[in-house]
Amino acid sequence: MNRDQRLAALNAELAKRILTLDGSMGAYLQGFGLTADDFHGARFAGHATPLKGDSDVLTLTRPEIITKVHEAYLGAGVDIISTNTFTATPISQAEYGLEALAREMNVDGARLARAACDRAEAADGKPRAVAGSIGPTTKLLSMSPDVGDPGRRDVDFDTMAKGYEEQVLGLIEGGADLLLIETITDTLNAKSALWGAWEAFDKTGVELPLWISGTITDRSGRTLSGQTVEAFYNSLRHAKLWAIGLNCALGPADMRAFLADLARVAECAVSAYPNAGLPNAMGGYDETPHTMEAHYAEWARAGLINIAGGCCGTTPDHIEHMRHAVEGIKPRAIPAHDARLRLAGLEPFNAAA
Repeated sequence: MNRDQRLAALNAELAKRILTLDGSMGAYLQGFGLTADDFHGARFAGHATPLKGDSDVLTLTRPEIITKVHEAYLGAGVDIISTNTFTATPISQAEYGLEALAREMNVDGARLARAACDRAEAADGKPRAVAGSIGPTTKLLSMSPDVGDPGRRDVDFDTMAKGYEEQVLGLIEGGADLLLIETITDTLNAKSALWGAWEAFDKTGVELPLWISGTITDRSGRTLSGQTVEAFYNSLRHAKLWAIGLNCALGPADMRAFLADLARVAECAVSAYPNAGLPNAMGGYDETPHTMEAHYAEWARAGLINIAGGCCGTTPDHIEHMRHAVEGIKPRAIPAHDARLRLAGLEPFNAAA
């Protein structure tokens, strides 16, 4: 099955049921007891900058572990696997002295995910999509990193967009089916990612569906750059998104109201993948697979979601319970063309008038 056939099959399923995304990469990796040697490997044994904590470099040094994570989520029954490339941009990898390897990380990250999905497809004939994970980078375009210098920026739009372009080129080459621009707290960062993606599309002649997931930073209901959910969506709706959603920062209980706001206005599929609750005093997450299952079931019955997954603290067990929670429940109705116009305050064109 090629990319076009896979996407056609995925969209057909999206119209019929709630699709499932995988859960946290980091939470699962913690169970492997990785040391600095795992992150450096033989290739980076003499690398001057410590690499422990750079999960994306494991794609190059311990690819078999990343494959095990993908296979565990596929075993939980997901439809979409995200690549281990959340920080695989030159900007983020510069902190580890690996900026020159960003494209290679994305190529290999997408290949590992695609190979795992291909094996699962061969076993049961069910199509699985690879979502190229594109994180927000370690810099912000809308805000200064120094409260004493409001005009300061550590990166400009063009530089960030160029880094995103490099990432998308790698993801396309490696076989990604979708682009998941996720954990966005600054809308201008998302716009630079879109720009980079469009540049990569022009260069390759390959255009992938675009999926953006924003992050509400606290119970105020706003992103870090100050937008409400509705404002965030309206700032990005011109991109003709395949899906838009919310992830990270909040647990399912706190995310629910903001998810409802997004479901009310979005003209495309809506996704949600919350954390397993808010971090506790030890930095862990207290929502169990069973407690999260109840939230997902309620969201599905309320018609709020088309795609469900998990973020920080979630594991394959969480995702398996989530999949059972939404099974057999109709997905959120995506507005038809005329309804989309009315949402925008317009009336559909009447050719007979």
